[in-house]
Amino acid sequence: MEVCLSMQRSVFSTPIITPALRFLSNCWLKLKGWQVHAQSLPAPPFIFIGAPHTSNWDFLLLMVTAFHLRMDIRWMGKHTLFPPFIGRVMLWFGGIPVNRTKAYKMVDKMVLMLEENPQIILCIPPEGTRGRVTQWKTGFYRIAEKAEVPILMAAIDAENKQLRIIGEFKPTGDLDQDMIAIRKHYQGFKGLNPENTSTNQ
Repeated sequence: MEVCLSMQRSVFSTPIITPALRFLSNCWLKLKGWQVHAQSLPAPPFIFIGAPHTSNWDFLLLMVTAFHLRMDIRWMGKHTLFPPFIGRVMLWFGGIPVNRTKAYKMVDKMVLMLEENPQIILCIPPEGTRGRVTQWKTGFYRIAEKAEVPILMAAIDAENKQLRIIGEFKPTGDLDQDMIAIRKHYQGFKGLNPENTSTNQ
């Protein structure tokens, strides 16, 4: 399944269904004792990153947070998550399939998507996997830099059951130093599975 650059209506912008899912998301947050801390959001388009990514449940946290904050997000996921039929549902939920063996032009494709659809928010997990890693992927940074959009940083604070918007970052062009600066914002946060938290945070 190829990346769809023509953005159709998603679950985040569907009459009746979107308000209903927003209500259910808010109920889930209250029932489970989770809180979303966000003072303000930049105007789209922007790149939305979240860490630590340590569990499959992080996807649910992303969805409820997006509904709670009224965000129209698109998220990048490996193409194997988009099999026939189920893939259509995943697309409706904002998914963008990525075949990592053919990802050599993915940055350019995502930049084009943001240019053609300035109302959306592109969500990318910088760790690239829910397992423990020592280095973050840099695709999110390269997309933000080339598209000239900010990076909004969110953190999962599982110890306190909080989803935190921790700041906005604008790429300077110095990849190495900027990645160090971004990762410093995540020091001390632990995910749902702390043993999978990336090192050097």
